[in-house]
Amino acid sequence: MIQQVTRGIKISVNTNFEGTFLKNLGSRFAFSYHITIENQSNDSVQLTSRFWKIKDALNNTEIVQGEGVIGQKPVLKPGESHTYQSGCLLSSPFGSMSGYYNMISFTSTRKFRVKIPTFKLSAPYALN
Repeated sequence: MIQQVTRGIKISVNTNFEGTFLKNLGSRFAFSYHITIENQSNDSVQLTSRFWKIKDALNNTEIVQGEGVIGQKPVLKPGESHTYQSGCLLSSPFGSMSGYYNMISFTSTRKFRVKIPTFKLSAPYALN
């Protein structure tokens, strides 16, 4: 598990390799990731959007950004957490993801970024 705290918001990430399949005459490697966002601050906050940089071992980079996470903009009171699962496809058995969440504090109405720690994606059979 990878973890990081930014401004009282703790991000925890677990990853899984889901398998390989053919798409458009090429192999694709499927990965899932489980993220828990925990509010360890004294303020209520809301996640408003996310930004991801997804890289594979072939030096392909994909940028994904948009509102919320999986169609939600969770509000977290102090001590609360939100967990979700998503996934990505890579053209190689290795890669990484990094990014950030845009949040807003209900106490100060200030917007801030919470860093998502860089995490690796790897197919277990390719780790020799």
